[in-house]
Amino acid sequence: MYKIYINGTPLFLASTAEAGGKPFADDKRIVARYMSNSRLLLSYLDMLEKNTNFDSVTIFADDVEKLFEDFAGQFRIIEAAGGVVRNQEGEVLLIFKRDHWDLPKGKLDKGESREEAAVREVMEETGLSSVELGEYLGITYHTYRDAKKRRVLKYTYWYRMTAKKEALEPQAEEGIEHAEWRHPAAFLASDPVVYGNIRGLLEKEIAR
Repeated sequence: MYKIYINGTPLFLASTAEAGGKPFADDKRIVARYMSNSRLLLSYLDMLEKNTNFDSVTIFADDVEKLFEDFAGQFRIIEAAGGVVRNQEGEVLLIFKRDHWDLPKGKLDKGESREEAAVREVMEETGLSSVELGEYLGITYHTYRDAKKRRVLKYTYWYRMTAKKEALEPQAEEGIEHAEWRHPAAFLASDPVVYGNIRGLLEKEIAR
């Protein structure tokens, strides 16, 4: 199953078994079968880009990999990498950018590995002098429109990292207003403005 955030709403691309095999719709949730019709994908994309009233939309097919391939084919693909960085006190490194709390991340440079990009972006965006790369945590997906109004699907690869607690220097030229160490449970309990995929990563950290 793939979980892709579109305008803050999760779109699930699932196998027939994962979705239960039955189409469904009400005011808050839609479950629809994909019949290899790209116009269906475009209609749901248009709807989610304009409407934030749904809790979720699920599209299912027998071949979920083909479904994802057809979905991704509607977008320009950008790859990024970032880190869930914890210090010796168990705090997580967060940044505040574009009116949302986020985790440090950024686009891969040409010829750069995902791991190299994740470490570089974390250090550049927060001013950390060094980080220790840990395990791979997985991938998140979200969409947006670029400056030319093209649809973009961003793949972000996440890694667990550790670092010493030190003074932070947010990268102002990237629009980062704050960089802070916060305990993840207390942070989420404060009801922050945070993207859904970032909330999911923090909840997994709390559950460890």
